[in-house]
Amino acid sequence: MENSEISVDAKSIKNSEIKIIHGSKSVDSGISLDIRYKMDYPEMGVCLVINNENFTYNGLSTRNGTEVDEASLQETFTNLKYDVRIKRDLTCDEIKKCLLSASQEDHSKRSSFICVLLSHGEEGELIFGTDGPIDLKLLTGFFRGDCCRSLAGKPKIFIIQACRGTTLDSGIQADSGSEEDMVCQKIPVEADFLYAYSTPPGYLSWRNDMDGTWFIQSLCSMLKLYADKLEFMHILIRVNQKVAKEYESFSTDVAFHKKKQIPSIVSMLRKELYFTPKEKN
Repeated sequence: MENSEISVDAKSIKNSEIKIIHGSKSVDSGISLDIRYKMDYPEMGVCLVINNENFTYNGLSTRNGTEVDEASLQETFTNLKYDVRIKRDLTCDEIKKCLLSASQEDHSKRSSFICVLLSHGEEGELIFGTDGPIDLKLLTGFFRGDCCRSLAGKPKIFIIQACRGTTLDSGIQADSGSEEDMVCQKIPVEADFLYAYSTPPGYLSWRNDMDGTWFIQSLCSMLKLYADKLEFMHILIRVNQKVAKEYESFSTDVAFHKKKQIPSIVSMLRKELYFTPKEKN
């Protein structure tokens, strides 16, 4: 018998056909799957905002203007019915404990989880506590499907306002153109995460001392306009457009003058995410 492909018939979930190809299974349920996350749980969920403004770590400046972002986030997500919790000026250990504690809560009656990190950052997925850097992957790992079971299968959104390096984007002139659950209950542990970064890897992220950051202000603005109308990825595309089109740095230092920025979206979502429940026919 050749070992290139083995196909067998077997009794399976929902009478689906299972094909075994090189040791892997392909499950075709034959039924229509719900493509929207269920958002009509008793609670929308927690929106945890960690806002680091003042630092003891050598070389890190005060993040003037971050209080404007905090206020905008609190208003925006409160209006979306989230339980907004504000934490300020946390050390690395305090950030770790804060997120670990949040992951250990019972989220079974909540639709989703949101965490917003406002801080300094640097290349290599590092975010700063007041006393030094911490690996973002460590923090988000607390919410993996195998670690936080009550959020398994639910959207987990991480919004990160921080530099990811020191590269500056000079911009370029361009032409302007006009719920049914899955039959297979096992899902990847990294599924249902969305990371919305203020800037791509390696790049600096802009903040105004009076008006807050380009990214957070644009995000809150677009959520206020479209949260009850559009799917979240479509909202984030509008955030990208607003930041890219409407903002440009101004500085007496020519090296920092007339620079641009584009946010970065990394999604492992499996379904469409709307902040309003699906209307029943």
